[in-house]
Amino acid sequence: MAKSSEDVCSKRHFQWTNKVSNKDEEEEDPTLKPPSSNTSHGDEKMEKDKVQPPPETAASKAAAQRRKLQAIAVSKVRSVIAAFSKNWMHSSGLGPQVIGTLFGHRRGHVHFALQKEPNSPPAFLIELATPISGLVREMASGLVRIALECDKDKEEKKAAVAGRRQLLEEPQWRTYCNGKKCGFAARRGCGPKEWKILKAVEPISMGAGVLPGDGSGSGSGSGSGSDKEGEVMYMRAKFERVVGCRDSEAFYMMNPDRNGAPELSIYLLRV
Repeated sequence: MAKSSEDVCSKRHFQWTNKVSNKDEEEEDPTLKPPSSNTSHGDEKMEKDKVQPPPETAASKAAAQRRKLQAIAVSKVRSVIAAFSKNWMHSSGLGPQVIGTLFGHRRGHVHFALQKEPNSPPAFLIELATPISGLVREMASGLVRIALECDKDKEEKKAAVAGRRQLLEEPQWRTYCNGKKCGFAARRGCGPKEWKILKAVEPISMGAGVLPGDGSGSGSGSGSGSDKEGEVMYMRAKFERVVGCRDSEAFYMMNPDRNGAPELSIYLLRV
């Protein structure tokens, strides 16, 4: 009996220790635990989203290339336009601001001269059919707008733009004063008498007045034969030059206070 009871106790003790050891092995061995499928799939998906950017299609690449080429083309066109504008601005030797002088004998016609500097030769000198006294009356009544128009020659229409004469070199002009036709104007050379008047008003930056006459006959070439034309009326000021294109320019008299519209504006058009 004693032997059998010891065998039973030993068997029970063996089974209990075996169960405990199996349970400990299961808790300590991580390979026995099944992996979590939800967690692993979620982590893999997040990694793929972070690493792989959205695919770029061929259409988006072509659109980006097209926008780049358009930007380059626009930049080139702007640079060409700026270069042409600069050439037109300085082709006649005049800048954005010029000195303009209106002068003429009391019984003579209006002369209009444009100079780059007070002591430089006139780059543009024309004689209008309008009497100087009539222009003075127009300016006393309000703003004056003088438009000078000339026609393009048939040969120039066929010729290249580079071979066309400059606008300030046109010899003949139709004259309009405040919308009314006032005859014609002609380009003149700066002779000794015209240069003498411009030298007399050279120290004047802006103003109007009368110069004493020399009693030498026809005066500024406006022509009244042997009659003495007496005193010379003048008005001198700075003008702002605006170049629209090869066929249009405008000159606006600059007011000292820079307020209000210019009292005198002169437009040159080639149509």
